Amino acid sequence: MRHLLATLMICLPFAMFAQNSIVQEGEFGFGLGAAHYFGDLNTRAKLNRPKLAAGIFFRKNFGNYIAMRITGNFAQLGYSDVYNTHNEYMHRRNLSFNTKVWELGLQGDFNFYRFLPGDPDFRFTPYITVGVSAFNYDPYAYLNGQKYFLRPLGTEGQGSAANPDRKQYSSMAFAIPFGVGFKYSINERTNIGFEIVHRFTTTDYLDDVSKTYVDPASFPPNPDGSPSVAYLLSDRSYETGPRIGEKGRQRGNSQNKDQFVTAMVFISFNLQSYKCPSAF
Repeated sequence: MRHLLATLMICLPFAMFAQNSIVQEGEFGFGLGAAHYFGDLNTRAKLNRPKLAAGIFFRKNFGNYIAMRITGNFAQLGYSDVYNTHNEYMHRRNLSFNTKVWELGLQGDFNFYRFLPGDPDFRFTPYITVGVSAFNYDPYAYLNGQKYFLRPLGTEGQGSAANPDRKQYSSMAFAIPFGVGFKYSINERTNIGFEIVHRFTTTDYLDDVSKTYVDPASFPPNPDGSPSVAYLLSDRSYETGPRIGEKGRQRGNSQNKDQFVTAMVFISFNLQSYKCPSAF
């Protein structure tokens, strides 16, 4: 009993002025917004065909300024030469595509200001983010109302014995995501924010367009003598006038890789731990 009383007498004065210290260990969140593609069909980086984007993430905080996160994102991308009214050749080329992108990434976030959820003095910060990611894509187009995946067709002669130097491209690629955003702490548990992330990718085939047209003989006709789907989708200029797809003529620009961007509003929920009471 005497030991207990002695302990209380020593600790009580400190306990009266102590408080629980809340530490933000990490965040789990999800976002919703729009995505846009830039590449051989959108060379002027127009933002006129946004499509759906969504994502989830887990962010681990290392102090109040630096964090790492694992992200999983979905983006619908697409474009058409119909919108290239500034360039007669591209408009005549008449190519189009859509694709679904599934991405897994690792990113580092760097806050400009100290960020402490629940603290009215440190509840807001802009930040930058950079990382690496891998993603899956599979471009497709419609012909006479029917959907066709373009990669297996080899629309630039990939996989054809007549073009041994052209191998079928992979449906997997890598990217460097780089972006900016801001987040705001509503309370100790919940944050909201907005971010724009641009991806520099390692592929030039998001849109199934990269190099030159090949010899039409690379696309044998169907058994009944009708043109094959691969032939019809490799050069769709016949829908706007005379065919332009001569062997060796430019179809895309292989010197520039395709890119895409997402802009999302997100909400996240803090995972917190509590330190033992500490005196002032």
